[in-house]
Amino acid sequence: MQASGPLLLIGCGKMGGALLSGWLDHGVPPETVHVVEPGAAALQPFAGKPLHRHGTLAEAPDDLAPAVVMLAVKPQMMDEALKGLERFATPGTVFLSIAAGKTLAYFEERLGPEAAIVRAMPNTPAAVGRGMTVLCANSRVSTEQRKLCESLSRAVGEADWVEDEGLLDVVTAVSGGGPAYVFLLTECLAKAGERLGLAPELALRLARETVAGSGELLHRAEEHPSVLRQNVTSPAGTTLEALNVLMAEGALEALMAEAIAAATRRSRELAS
Repeated sequence: MQASGPLLLIGCGKMGGALLSGWLDHGVPPETVHVVEPGAAALQPFAGKPLHRHGTLAEAPDDLAPAVVMLAVKPQMMDEALKGLERFATPGTVFLSIAAGKTLAYFEERLGPEAAIVRAMPNTPAAVGRGMTVLCANSRVSTEQRKLCESLSRAVGEADWVEDEGLLDVVTAVSGGGPAYVFLLTECLAKAGERLGLAPELALRLARETVAGSGELLHRAEEHPSVLRQNVTSPAGTTLEALNVLMAEGALEALMAEAIAAATRRSRELAS
């Protein structure tokens, strides 16, 4: 992974830390990374790495000219985090934000109309290198900067682009929140097993391993998920009986569509 200059990471929480780990694992020289993070504990996993650690932006070198400024702070902290960053709004620097609800226009207003900005929506499986990130760029982002931002995102999983920024609200609902839906499914499977007599520990183990194993099978398989579902479903068998309930009118598909629509609406509200 090659960058034309240093990387400046603003915030090193769970997602920022996952990204930083991915970058280092994919060959980014640690001495080219500057991290602004006031919490010393957040950087403990990187003890021994020759990173440049700064408690505040004021501690960073005056002549720092980063190729990328990664904004990895919570949306409610973004106004404060952006103070002083406008000095990096030059053609050689791209701002890459993972904050939900903070639009390209929001950043252009605070960093200036010349700033090259990319919004990205990753998800929490990035912590194990299996994340999914979707990106959207403003018109100031060059082809090389797009490639660099995609490369940085692929360090923790897969990545893709949308040209319509409004679609990031749907992405947020589907993949940003998606891990929570899968974890809820795991909880529901375990509770159903408990109700029918399984010991809680065994029920949870069955649910966890089934969801994890199915996810890995889905990851490796070339077939569409519907084909994989059909492969598990014997005619007149037990799985079919369960699917008749889950696939009934108004059941799982309708509930999921309603849930994704609700999350999309909320994402749009946060951006307004």
